[in-house]
Amino acid sequence: MRKIPCVLMRGGTSRGPFFLSDDLPDDATERDAILVSAMGSGHPLQIDGIGGGNPLTSKVAIVGRSARPDADVDYLFAQVNVTRALVDTAPNCGNMLAAVGPFAIERGLVTATDPETTLTIFNVNTGKRIQAIVQTPGGIVNYEGDTAIAGVPGTAAPVRLAFLDAAGSKTGKLLPTDAARDTVDGIEVTHFDMAVAALLAPAEAFGKTGQETPADLDADRDFMARLERVRLESGRRMGLGDVTDMVIPKPILLSRPTDGATITARYFMPHACHTAVAITGAVCIASACCTPGTVAHDLADLPEPDAEGRRRLVIRHPSGETPVEIEQDPATGEVTRAMVIRTARRLFDGFVHVRDHVA
Repeated sequence: MRKIPCVLMRGGTSRGPFFLSDDLPDDATERDAILVSAMGSGHPLQIDGIGGGNPLTSKVAIVGRSARPDADVDYLFAQVNVTRALVDTAPNCGNMLAAVGPFAIERGLVTATDPETTLTIFNVNTGKRIQAIVQTPGGIVNYEGDTAIAGVPGTAAPVRLAFLDAAGSKTGKLLPTDAARDTVDGIEVTHFDMAVAALLAPAEAFGKTGQETPADLDADRDFMARLERVRLESGRRMGLGDVTDMVIPKPILLSRPTDGATITARYFMPHACHTAVAITGAVCIASACCTPGTVAHDLADLPEPDAEGRRRLVIRHPSGETPVEIEQDPATGEVTRAMVIRTARRLFDGFVHVRDHVA
């Protein structure tokens, strides 16, 4: 067995091992084989690894110092398939992102300041930058606090994440097809790329209310099969090619808001419905709500901007609500900044052991 240092962390509503990039091979094929072995993929329970048998707990973050002048650290996210020996590094994960700052500080990649530390993270997956503000009183990362987020029990210290240049994360365009709406398989959708490449569709177009539980949606095999057909065609139209083995574009069902929220969403990962919403997904949805002509804009109860031109949107999802603060250029309407608040926690430090034949 080969042992590799790692830290198991919760970032937002996700969990997974965090590695220093120097501790993994540069070769992507070798690296991915190690991640599959470490997580125990190829079994629904990931019984022979440290994965949790769910897409939300089968995620990996790889972090190292950045050589870029506009970033402090580089962050590569890997979604490790639970039942297949497959690693996808196409998307970012905004929940795991919440733990990148604390990890980088505690591993000495970034020097902490008192009472908080601001660092810029370059997401290798998307080529985009995110500013993170971590609570570090006395120069030490603090995980305890009063901030609660939907989908996580208890409270913790806030981690503020500002997506600085998130448009065109994988396709190079906010509207990958150059249109605010397209028709796919008889369904009117919006192809939108802000923090994550996604297809947005009204839930009612699939015969759904948008209030269904994730379990009910996952159990409707006819619906899931149609959703996948739409996703595959949307991927082709967005210039992503054959997305059969990719987790993007993410399908997102939208419906009118309830309980004072801006919009209601069901976010897919893509072959199972998220029990909450991915942070990149929340940024994508909120930005689409602020973009005239999209299906999201038509369904949203959009708040007016404040004196500084900011809007606070609230995404309603199965576990509660996720607020997103949006700033737009007053002249062009372009979303220039999207901020969310997450929490994170270090769970354990140690080594993961992988079999010699894959190392």
